[in-house]
Amino acid sequence: MKKEIHPKYYPNARVLCACGNTFTVGSTKEFIEVEICSKCHPFYTGKEKIVDTMGRVEKFRKRLAKKK
Repeated sequence: MKKEIHPKYYPNARVLCACGNTFTVGSTKEFIEVEICSKCHPFYTGKEKIVDTMGRVEKFRKRLAKKK
C-alpha cells in the first residue's frame, strides 16, 4: 500500500447542526457544519408531514388495511 496518499483521519471530528446540536464522529474533516441532524429532522422527531397528492396516501392505507 502506498504511503502518504490517504487523508488525515480525525476520530473525534466535531459536527455542528444549524439547530445548535453538536456531536462527534470520525471523519477526514476536523469540523463539519450540517443543516439538519437526527435531533431536528422531521422523521426522527415525529413531526413528519405527509404531502398527499391526489389521495395516493389514502389509497395506500386502504390497500394496506385490506392485506391485514
